[in-house]
Amino acid sequence: MVMYEVHRHPVLQKYRTHICSKATIFQFFVIWLTYLPPLIIAFVTYGFWMKESSFREQPNVQFKHQLLLVAQGNTPGSYLAYSTFLNFNQLLQQNLRIPLVKSWEEDTNYDGKYDSLNFDIRLPLKDAESIYSVQVIMLFDYKLHKYVSLQMEGMAYIHYDSPIAGAEFRTVGELKLRQTSLLPNKGKHSTYNTSIIDSSKTSVETYDLFTIFSSYIKRNVSTEYVSKYPVWTGGRASGQPFVIKGTIHYPEEMIFYRPGFWQMLKWAWVQYLSVLFIFLFVFDRVKRFIFEEQIVSTVPMQLEKEHQD
Repeated sequence: MVMYEVHRHPVLQKYRTHICSKATIFQFFVIWLTYLPPLIIAFVTYGFWMKESSFREQPNVQFKHQLLLVAQGNTPGSYLAYSTFLNFNQLLQQNLRIPLVKSWEEDTNYDGKYDSLNFDIRLPLKDAESIYSVQVIMLFDYKLHKYVSLQMEGMAYIHYDSPIAGAEFRTVGELKLRQTSLLPNKGKHSTYNTSIIDSSKTSVETYDLFTIFSSYIKRNVSTEYVSKYPVWTGGRASGQPFVIKGTIHYPEEMIFYRPGFWQMLKWAWVQYLSVLFIFLFVFDRVKRFIFEEQIVSTVPMQLEKEHQD
């Protein structure tokens, strides 16, 4: 008659020994060899402690309606300039030229954050005047809120040089975040929420572009204007101003920050377990072989159902 399996259940084999025995010493070393090496392996192979992490966020950017404009002629010392800083304008004297400035920001996806800035600057010129290069600094209020609280003043530096006299300069680009160090995950990071251009000072050095850039580049967190599509148009008609038009987009950014303790622990635990499971499997087979073959002396107990233990 053919026999069929109708039920099965696991059984438990117990092995007992004295506290001072070879089996106890063996069990002690097996425990250490099971749980300690995975910790060492996970640590020395790197990636055990999460030293940095990242996330994506759309920054909250607003144009502060502050700018500094310098337009160069074709001869040394021939330039026109303007800024929203009274002290700088007073230093310009005959080189001061007040343009017509229009700007507006757009929220294209209606999420409550501006996505771009459009600007139109018209610099009046005399018929004998020509513009061969332009430099514009625009200041922004830049904020992050998602995982890192950051508020700072950022800058967009727009510039172009041409061998021909210009009538119009157009640019489109992005205001990108620049990081040289990780942001902290706790507290409000407002170290750089200070004026890039100190408008309270009256010295020429304060408004010198090289001085401004030398100080700005030392910041661990800053913004920079990135554009690969400048358009310079020549042939300015008589009586027409020099026109600067552009659009600055505020893209979603990848933010790098230093994780907190619990985030590091959560990641380290996963790294440890991934190696530990292998050691648990291997040493379970080793212990079973050692005790079943009585390589170390133990007292096997009667087999019992597992649920009766």
